[in-house]
Amino acid sequence: QLQLVQSGGGLVQPGDSLTLSCAASGSSLDYYVIVWFRQAPGKEREGVSCISIRDGSTNYVDSVKGRFTISRDNAKSTVYLQMNNLKPEDTADYYCAAGSMCGWIPLGFGSWGQGTQVTVSS
Repeated sequence: QLQLVQSGGGLVQPGDSLTLSCAASGSSLDYYVIVWFRQAPGKEREGVSCISIRDGSTNYVDSVKGRFTISRDNAKSTVYLQMNNLKPEDTADYYCAAGSMCGWIPLGFGSWGQGTQVTVSS
């Protein structure tokens, strides 16, 4: 069974950068997509970026385009989310999830990381 373990996150100032990692084990990622979701306090969980493990194609929501970069290292079975120029509105718990197709609604994803907190504050 596919398991996802996240690392990274923390407290940063506006304009800073952070990289989140999502390491997979237990099953091959080859035919999955990985979506990074986030959930701010009092808000619903939303997808922000997606990558196809098979071909590396990526997608981003408008609010993070040009600031976030999703990438994969197939040899390490790890997906990264590089977050640059962070803003206070990026503050949220971030989750990676594995599924069969990209989507911004957290339905149909069978495996989830444990979540990691990102706080952007001066």
